[in-house]
Amino acid sequence: MASFGKREATTGSILDRPLGRGRGDVSLSAFALLFSEVVQYLQQSVLSIADLERKLEIMGHRVGLQLLELVSHREKVAKRENRLIGILQFVSTNCWKAVFGKPADGLEKSTENDDEYMIYDNEPVTNKFVSVPKDLGQLNVAAYVAGMVAGVLEGAGFPARVTAHFVPESRRTVFLIKFEPEVLEREAQYEK
Repeated sequence: MASFGKREATTGSILDRPLGRGRGDVSLSAFALLFSEVVQYLQQSVLSIADLERKLEIMGHRVGLQLLELVSHREKVAKRENRLIGILQFVSTNCWKAVFGKPADGLEKSTENDDEYMIYDNEPVTNKFVSVPKDLGQLNVAAYVAGMVAGVLEGAGFPARVTAHFVPESRRTVFLIKFEPEVLEREAQYEK
């Protein structure tokens, strides 16, 4: 996945070189056009908004698995992250920067549930240029990004269900991460 920000070109292995137009940037208008075409294509083969969001999540999940490998290689991560907060910080900073050119706007733990965390993005690029028809009013195409987050977490050994929710009052998207029980059990073992 290429960045939508600026990045220096490097030499060496193909994994070390930025993706895109030499500088590592993907034209935002090109991404918006391709992404909206993907949404339109998927829309033709689904019966509900939930099905469409699920298909976007599946597509993003595949990208997330590859993103983990790419970012880990580029940043020369010597050891695998095995703590919950560490992997969440890796996702919200390193992975977010690799894809969107900036870190996520926030990371919080739920006050109600120990297994839930939230990553905030004030303006996800997936939602920026996609206009949702009135008959699909509840559609949140940031489900694609939720799938990417789930893919990174699963690839790192932290299986979780990730969903995207638009919050109209603050006009931002919240990515709700609900970890599987085994992740919390493993975390409890580390704390002993």
